[in-house]
Amino acid sequence: MKKLLRQPTVPIPVSSNKSVDELLFEMRHTAFQGRKLGEAVEVWAKMLRKRQVVIWLGLAGAMIPAGMRRVLAYIIKRRMVDVVVSTGANFYHDAFEVSGGKHYIGSANCDDRKLRKQRIDRIHDVYADEDKFYAFDRWLDKVFSEQLADNYPYSSRELLWILGKNFFDRYGEVDSMVVTSYRKGVPLFCPALGDSSLGFSLMFANRRGGRNLILNALKDVDESSRITEKSKTGVVYVGGGTPKNFIQQTAVIASYQTRHDRSHSFAIQFTTDLPVWGGLSGCTFEEAQSWGKVSANARMATCYVDATIALPIVVHALAERFKKFKREIPIFDWEGNNPRLTFEKAKL
Repeated sequence: MKKLLRQPTVPIPVSSNKSVDELLFEMRHTAFQGRKLGEAVEVWAKMLRKRQVVIWLGLAGAMIPAGMRRVLAYIIKRRMVDVVVSTGANFYHDAFEVSGGKHYIGSANCDDRKLRKQRIDRIHDVYADEDKFYAFDRWLDKVFSEQLADNYPYSSRELLWILGKNFFDRYGEVDSMVVTSYRKGVPLFCPALGDSSLGFSLMFANRRGGRNLILNALKDVDESSRITEKSKTGVVYVGGGTPKNFIQQTAVIASYQTRHDRSHSFAIQFTTDLPVWGGLSGCTFEEAQSWGKVSANARMATCYVDATIALPIVVHALAERFKKFKREIPIFDWEGNNPRLTFEKAKL
């Protein structure tokens, strides 16, 4: 028998009582991106079962306006991820929705000039009220900024922790990235905070309010790389861009600093970009291996799919598989210049 012809594809049987997890397990024996979606669940499950692994989540795109807030809050609450790196927009929209803001079902086939006259902002087929955005921006500028100290060099993690604490005090336990991360001790990083409404609202506190709020981007690099220096790591990328590169570089910095291989041991990505354009969002994990960002022996899965399709399906499969489970979760102590990382057994 030919060695490459050992495992046939298996047609998926249709059943009215099949779980999402069972379906994705069967999809591992199909082809194309269906198989890759099933493989992604398996790699994520292996990360959750492996002892003392820190799981990074890189989050790009407009996931909150697209209805992913509760899905993302769930994986943080259940400690299916341990550190989150995102664009500022996702954190902004998360906080906006928790404070009562809404995103609305719209259409990509519309007259955007008419939307502009009505002060309606469009994110593909989602609408938002710009006046509501403006009111929230003013709250960040006038109210939230009062909780921040002048002349102190904040990392984005520190700023987002304070925002999470504020929102927990105001709204209690809610399905929110910033609130749930605060409650569960999951650090949030936003390496491009200035490229968002969060950033420019705080800038206005400086410009118009005479404040001197300082965001120290190099502190983000230092804090994040220390996590990878001290642990075995896995990554889950939703999209690419700055969050993906920021997490990738922690492996390079950690290897430089420790003189040991600190490349990521597990890697999953859901992306719609392609490697042929040379951009980071579409680059393969094989390419990342050449940089020492992903381990030569890493368990990997890349699925070329819209994240709004992949995330709800994959997370539901994990929720079914891990109804109750024990995991050694990382505990971060950020006091001092060299934050400590320990692991604690938890029932999740």
